[in-house]
Amino acid sequence: MQPSPPIEKTSPGKRGAASHLKRQASENQMQSPVIVALDFESAAEALDLVHRLGPASDHYKVGLQLLTEAGPDLIRSLEAIGKHVFLDLKLHEIPASVAGGVKAAGKLGASMVTVHASGGSAVLRAATAAAAPFPKLRVLALTVITSLADQDLPEIGLAPSVLDQVKRLALLAASCGCHGVVASAHEATVLRSLLPVGSLIVTPGVQLVEAASADHARIATPRMAAQAGATHVVVGRAVTAAADPVAAFGMAVASFRHDA
Repeated sequence: MQPSPPIEKTSPGKRGAASHLKRQASENQMQSPVIVALDFESAAEALDLVHRLGPASDHYKVGLQLLTEAGPDLIRSLEAIGKHVFLDLKLHEIPASVAGGVKAAGKLGASMVTVHASGGSAVLRAATAAAAPFPKLRVLALTVITSLADQDLPEIGLAPSVLDQVKRLALLAASCGCHGVVASAHEATVLRSLLPVGSLIVTPGVQLVEAASADHARIATPRMAAQAGATHVVVGRAVTAAADPVAAFGMAVASFRHDA
């Protein structure tokens, strides 16, 4: 196994024209529909996986754990080598704070950032306004986290229907200018018919085989998600903890594209 490349703290001027061309080339290519979740405890582990997967995998999710562990320099490093970063912040705060978080994500070069749709219209409009100066940044509204099922909703004051809540929040997000939503494959079919053409539907909780998960109540395979209307799927340990991550990633892409 080759050693992981170090995180380089570089200024925009030092990155220069070479990095600009890498980013431009990357943005002109179709992003992989399979987003690999870098749920690691260190930047070294994350970058080692990115190195192993190579150019075929160009889209990565960085969540709260890795961002807290590694800091924003990891995002800059991924962006500088032409990778698209789905910054899964799950922002749920007052509008000004959410706007600040989205602006920071845009400055880092993220391509997607998540905001809780349950924050309401003022929060969602603040998020989309803050993203406007960053042409490649897409605001995704998180509807209902995939660890929740119908029976879990009453304890947080909601009617016991995940589908109804997802539909309500997705329509709110669309009306506020969000670029798409995060929802499970179980709701994707309905959302595809409700949301504007071109909306992103990003599906987490994806496994390479249909099996139970300790973290997600509403799971699916890449093929199931694609058939339901998802534009992207997020795959975590099914790739990152696999004996052969390269083969597992290839299986996920083939499944999404119905090649396997």
